[in-house]
Formats: sequence, C-alpha cells, structure tokens
Amino acid sequence: MIQAQGARGFRLSAPAHALSFPASRFFVHCDLFPEEFSVVLTVKIDRLPPKKNEYIFTMIKEGSKNVLVGLRYSMSKLHFLFWNRDHANGWQTRVTFRDIRLADNQWHTLVLAVSGSSISLSIDCSIPLDVIAVTPFPSSLSTNGSRMYIGSRKRRKGFFTGLIRQLVLVPGSDGTPKICPNARPQLATLVVPPLLEDLPVKLAKNEIQLTYPYEADMRVTLGSRPICSKNESAQFWLDAFRKGLFICDGKEWISVLEAKERLDYVEEYQNLATGSETMGLEIFTIPNVGLFAATANRNTHPGSAIYKWIEGKFAPYQYLRTYQAQAWRHFTIGKKIFLVVANFEENGKGEECSVIYKWNHWKLKFLVYQKIRTHSARDWEAFQMEGESFLAVANHREGDNHNINSVVYKWNSTTQLFEANQTIPTSGAYDWEYFTIGPYSFLVVANTFNGTSTRIDSHLYIWLGGMFHLFQSIMTFGAADWEVFRIQDRIFLAVANSHSYDSGTLVQNNSYAINSAIYELNITAQMFVKFQDILTFSAVDWEFFSVGGDSFLVVANSFDGASFLVNSVIYRWQGYEGFVAVHHLPTLGCRDWEAFNTSSGSYLFYSSAKEPVSKVLKLKTF
Repeated sequence: MIQAQGARGFRLSAPAHALSFPASRFFVHCDLFPEEFSVVLTVKIDRLPPKKNEYIFTMIKEGSKNVLVGLRYSMSKLHFLFWNRDHANGWQTRVTFRDIRLADNQWHTLVLAVSGSSISLSIDCSIPLDVIAVTPFPSSLSTNGSRMYIGSRKRRKGFFTGLIRQLVLVPGSDGTPKICPNARPQLATLVVPPLLEDLPVKLAKNEIQLTYPYEADMRVTLGSRPICSKNESAQFWLDAFRKGLFICDGKEWISVLEAKERLDYVEEYQNLATGSETMGLEIFTIPNVGLFAATANRNTHPGSAIYKWIEGKFAPYQYLRTYQAQAWRHFTIGKKIFLVVANFEENGKGEECSVIYKWNHWKLKFLVYQKIRTHSARDWEAFQMEGESFLAVANHREGDNHNINSVVYKWNSTTQLFEANQTIPTSGAYDWEYFTIGPYSFLVVANTFNGTSTRIDSHLYIWLGGMFHLFQSIMTFGAADWEVFRIQDRIFLAVANSHSYDSGTLVQNNSYAINSAIYELNITAQMFVKFQDILTFSAVDWEFFSVGGDSFLVVANSFDGASFLVNSVIYRWQGYEGFVAVHHLPTLGCRDWEAFNTSSGSYLFYSSAKEPVSKVLKLKTF
C-alpha cells in the first residue's frame, strides 16, 4: 500500500502469475462474460517510455496465451482487447482510444462502457469518448477454464508499475452515472477496499499545511548516497555531511531541504603534467564511461591529451596528434559523440586544417572523423538551432592578414558531414560564444586585432531567416573571450580584454592592465549595456560558476606587462555592488579556466601557456 497525493493505492510487487485467480471465483452462477458491462478503475501511472505498454487486467484461458478480455495502456493510448470466437480459430480485436494522457503521475478514474459494437471511455467524469468497433463484443464469451490476471498478461513483460485504487466490473450497465458527477472526479469512488479508504488525521490549522499533508510509507535513509530507482521512489535520504534532505523521484535524488554551501577558500588539488604548454581546456562526460578533460597543447609531439577522472584525479587516457592546438569543443549529435580541435599551424603535409574526432563505442577512444580547412583557428563553438547542428570556427589570420572570414558549418544529415553554411567577416577572431534569449539565438565573436589596432568592435549576431545578422557592435580591446551567464532573470555578457594597442602609439607596459567589461541585457533598449568594469591584466578567459546559492566569475590574467606570474581573481556576485573580488590565485601565464563538479566536490581547472603543468584546484566550502 502506497499513499500519494492524498489517496491510497496498491503497488503490485508479487510475480505476475501470483496476482491471479480462477474466473470461476468471479462468475459463480454463469460462466459467460457479460455482453454489456462497464469497467471502473482508478489508477496513478508514472511516465512511460514511448513504446512501452502495461496491462491493467486480462482474462486468459488456461494453457493458452490468448487474451480473452483485457485492458492495457501506453504513454498516450488505451487499448481494450477481446477475443472473438465467431470464426473457426478466433481472433483478437483491439479497440484503441488515442491521445489519452494517463501516464502523468496523477490519479485518474476511468469508466469503460461496452455494449456490442459501442464502446465508450470517460476519464475523470469528462464527456465520454465513443468508438464503434468493427467487430462487436461477443455475446457468448465463455470464461470456463480461464484465469483473471491483475496488472499483467501472465508474464513479467507489460507488468503494471503504477498505483491502483479500484478495479470494478459492473455487469449490464454503464457505470458512469454511479460515480459522476463528483466533487473529486479524479478519485470518484464506486467500490474501494476499506484499507484504502482510511487516511491519517489531517494537520491542525495552526500547523504547516503541505499540498499533500499525509504521505504514507515514508522511509528515511541515513549515510552515503543510496541507490535511487523506481523501487525507492518517494523515499527520503538524509545526508548528514551535506546537511540536506533528498527525495527519490525514481531516477535521481532531488533536494527537498539543503543547507546552502558557501565558498570558504581554494586549495591546490592536483598538478597535472602536460606534454607542453596548454592553450585551452574542455571538460566533458561520456555516459556510462566517465568524466574527461581534453587539453589543447602547443607542441606537436606528443600532441594534445585526453585525461580521465579516475579515483579522484585526472589520469592520461589518450593522445591525439595536434598542431599548436588552441581549443577543444565537445558536442553530440543524437547518440554520436564528437570532439573538435582548433589547430593553429599546418600539419606535416602542409595542410592548415582542424579536425573533428568521433568517439568509438567499441574501441572506447576518439578516432579522426572529418578534417576542415581553417586559418590559424583559435576556437570552435558547437550549438543546435531549429533541430539542426552547427559548428562555428574562429579563424584568426591567414598569413599576416587578420581581416578574414570565419565560418559557420551545418551538419548534413545525408552525408553525415559538416558543410559551410555561412561566412562572417572577422578581425583576428579569438572566440565564439552562442546563447539563446527566449526564442532568439545569438552568436558573439571576440575580435582581437585588425592589423593595426586592438581597439576594434566585436560583433553580436542574431539568427533570422536562416542566417546570422549583425545585432550589436561593442568596442573591445584585444578581446580574447566572451562568457554569457544568467543570474536569476538577468542576462550578462563578460568580455576578456587582453591588450590595448595601436600601431600609431608606443606600447606601454600598462597597456596590458586594462578594464574588462560586463554587459547586461536591457530589454527595453533591446541591447547589451555596460554594467561593470573590472581591472584585469591581459585577460584571456572568463568562467562563470556557482557554489550553493552564490554566483562567481573567475578571470584568467595572463600578463601584467612585466611578468607572466600574475594573480587570477575570483569575483563573487553581490547584487547592487556587482562582482567583488574575494580570492586571488597565483597563476603563471593562465590561459583557460574550467569549473566542474564530481560526487566528491567542486573544482576549478586552469591551464598555463607558459609551463607544461595545468592545475586542479578544489573549492572548499562550509
């Protein structure tokens, strides 16, 4: 017995064959199934996979697999089944009610009324749906030697997994008038076992009133994270370490009450030796395989590396030949898993191209899938729009010419390859960032250098009519990165400005100590407006992350004009004050930050463009 949403029902847990009885126990005075009848049932059904069917009841002849009478449902259909013996061998007739939404985790009361060829269905006392069956229900269906099965068709497949509150056969009439109209149509009752009728006393008026104040069969588990599956659905877990109460929804533990973590300090966790200086990082997960990190390394030998998180540390997993790699991007198309690398230099054959790798599920490694011609590629961005998959490459320069086209590629589902879809003029492009606002899609480029100056516009594009169009231009200074993030209902864009340079002026050391900026979307003006300036030192990356209810930004400061040994800084969101510096982290030529979480905690991972060591830092909380 399970109680949910203020009502009790039975969950069937015995083997399918045990939940049955001889039909003769039901049909005492006559072994013919009624020619006219109603079935009244009240059920609560969890969400089902699209192609799964479950049985509510069946009547089956002993020694046969044929369903004489039965009722089954799927995600959006209800099927009434019966066996017609008017032909020599007989056949099964199926009457289907379509667009029936029963599997929504709510209580529903159904009345199925059968009279010859006329079959109707009423749900929660609504207007009946009528169907005229091609074959009428038989007038002399014998139940002799048959068994009634509750929640199955005699086997485990299709076993009923929901809650059932009432299942009543009403011979000779339509049962709808017996229960409708009703003040609680979803729980309209004809005959319910007494055990399911009694409910605990409701809370007093001065006590906290929950939506459903009396949930039965409540179990609380202590200790480490237990298994959460359908069998543990609606059970609680008290995590003393995290000071939280969680409920199992049948798939994962959902926080009900949890003390919010607060960032206390940052400690060094792992020094990861890389084959050479690392220009970029990408953290990603492969389902049923694990957590991985890809490092974009400068040197060709041994190339770039993929590391796997094993026993709380990153360990080498696979090496891939790259050519002064700048960045990796992980993405998926359906069940296919890809990594694409931005190569800055030509390969050994004199080809200037970047490479897409595809995960091989048998070999458990990435293999070359497609090569794309690029020009000193700095970054890739992967995104999906309108059901299509896209890649955008930031082409930095071609020879000494920085004013060249970057390209948006579109996945061709026929050739299973990416093809050029649109070219966009860029100036020393360094980074692409894709994001959406409501139904609109945006792509913003970080333009770094036009050949004479770093004081140039970076551009924000909007997707309209199958192409990206210029939406807004923003003055930047050697822009190296854009980071989009949301805090509650506010949308921000942060730019990392790396260098203020103009060929007409002498370079000063302090040209690297410049403001990076945070912009906020102004809905009224329909544009991003400056929200805050933050002093940075040749900033090349921003990373947004959260701890508990707090929001943070960490900047990659790479050079102060004299030294590459410069502090990178974590800023905390403090509302009206904006972002305020809270932690200063010593870094050497910091190039990229990535935040990630595991079951053991939260981490920051940074790469160095000046030494063959990347560092994993652990966020200590209280």
